[in-house]
Amino acid sequence: MNKDLTVGDPEKVLWRFCIPLFGSVIFQQLYNIADSLVAGKLIGENALAAVGNSYEITLIFIALAFGCNMGCSVIVSRFFGAKDYQSMKRAVSTAMISSAVLVAVMMITGLITAGALLRLIQTPEEIMADSALYLRIYIWGLPFMFFYNISTGIFSALGDTKTPFIFLAFSSTANILADILFVSAFQMGVAGVAWATLICQGVSCILAVITVMKRIVSIPGNTGGIWFSMQLFKMIITVAVPSMLQQSFISVGNIIIQYVINGFGAGVIAGYAAGVKLNNLVITSFTTLGNGISNFTSQNLGAGRQDRVNAGFRAGIKLVWLISVPVALLYMFGGRLLLMLFLDNPTETALNTGIIFLRILSPFYFFVSAKLISDGILRGSGLMRAFMIGTFSDLIIRVVLAVALSKTALGSTGIWISWPIGWVTSTIISVIFYRRAYSGKKQNI
Repeated sequence: MNKDLTVGDPEKVLWRFCIPLFGSVIFQQLYNIADSLVAGKLIGENALAAVGNSYEITLIFIALAFGCNMGCSVIVSRFFGAKDYQSMKRAVSTAMISSAVLVAVMMITGLITAGALLRLIQTPEEIMADSALYLRIYIWGLPFMFFYNISTGIFSALGDTKTPFIFLAFSSTANILADILFVSAFQMGVAGVAWATLICQGVSCILAVITVMKRIVSIPGNTGGIWFSMQLFKMIITVAVPSMLQQSFISVGNIIIQYVINGFGAGVIAGYAAGVKLNNLVITSFTTLGNGISNFTSQNLGAGRQDRVNAGFRAGIKLVWLISVPVALLYMFGGRLLLMLFLDNPTETALNTGIIFLRILSPFYFFVSAKLISDGILRGSGLMRAFMIGTFSDLIIRVVLAVALSKTALGSTGIWISWPIGWVTSTIISVIFYRRAYSGKKQNI
């Protein structure tokens, strides 16, 4: 059901809009968590390391899909808020067409370079075959991932976060069952994990695309016979490209960090693979809520309601900090039990690596969550230069420090310390940019 985010109490409107988003990201992460859990428990530690190793490369594709999502979502939100439905529909078709071309390029490139990318990050020989197999199957499922992301971006732009949540909850639950079936009953190993994910993402994508197209058709107005608009394409890529670059550079940074981690052996790789799944569950949750703030901001700017943006910021901060408190406590004191979900008879190195990783990062979720809410407002406002500066400062600091500190007596622990330093610095930068943009003066956004 479409929802106008420009009317009503900003905090209540935003929370009702964002809570299903939070639920959706939990189920979205279940895809990857289920893969790692089944790989670690039913196949072995090397299988877990292989899935985790490939995951850092799949983040590049996820980054591009995320950019398509945000580019479409922010622009469609703006037109929906302004009630310019003809331009809104044309923006949807333009995003779909351009994304189809991008997917084709990514699939060809990915299939050709998969092995080279894995060698580039110094993948250990004992997990190379499984890493390559998992990665190539994942690449075949890229169309499903891309068009699902675009569909959910359109739903969010229309103020509807409940419908994609229902689709995702169903397919994620099915993915867990399929993982167990393919690995345990069919004895397909790592390939079974990958195929289960592809099939379930496919079902989710098809349902989402069909439903969102019906929703778009039901809204008054038409495209005027023009399905692809170069002007709207430029507007979309103005938001999409910086969002892609943000996520892509973060992924490249993570690949560099993975390269450094791989030098410490399979035990550290497995411990990190388990710990980073838990960490990414939280960070992706905050990122998705930041995306919701972008939609809220863009709709209100389209309707000329800039006064509601500051209220949205305050409501967003309350929401992410309420999430940060229990998660930080859980990871600090219950990390060992959570890691054991992924590791079957783990080595002491793997278990200790995961515990230290979570204990170092979790207290700083308060900082990074505030950054991602600020980023959401900057992106929804079209202030992409400020958005990218905040993001790249985090990335550069983390990568440089990870490389440098790993060579000291701290060893792999030095890599984990780089995360909080980057988060705190970039949070300060992003919040300053937000405050300057919405200090009470009328902005030309």
